[in-house]
Amino acid sequence: MSERRLISSGSPFEAVAGYSRAVVEGDFIFVSGTTGYDYADMSLPEDLAEQTHGCFRNIAAALAEAGASLDDVVRVRYIVTRADYADTVFPIFGQYFRTARPAATLIVAGLLQPQMKIEIEVTARRRG
Repeated sequence: MSERRLISSGSPFEAVAGYSRAVVEGDFIFVSGTTGYDYADMSLPEDLAEQTHGCFRNIAAALAEAGASLDDVVRVRYIVTRADYADTVFPIFGQYFRTARPAATLIVAGLLQPQMKIEIEVTARRRG
C-alpha cells in the first residue's frame, strides 16, 4: 500500500483552511488550485500574465518536491474570472504544457479574492 504524503507551500492559509498544496498518493500527485501568489512575501501581481506564470511556478515547485514536473501532468483545470482572458492565457498554457498536453478544462468563475484572476489545479502521474 502506498504512503500518503502532504506537501505545503508554506502559506499560512493552508493550515487555516485545512488543505495541502499537494498530496502524493502512489505515483499520483494532486495539486490544489493554485494562484500566482509569491509565497515568500505573500504578494500577488496585478497583471494576468504574471499571475499565470506565478501559478505555474508554484505548481512546478510542488511537483518537484513530489519528484515530478509539469511534463508529468495528465489533467489540468483552469479557472479564470473573465472569458476574455483566454487570448492572454492560452499561449502561456501552451508554453508550459507543450510536452505534456494534459486533458484540460477551462472554467469561468469568481475566485476567493477580487485581485485573483486565475487559479490552476493539476493532477500528475510520475512515470518510471
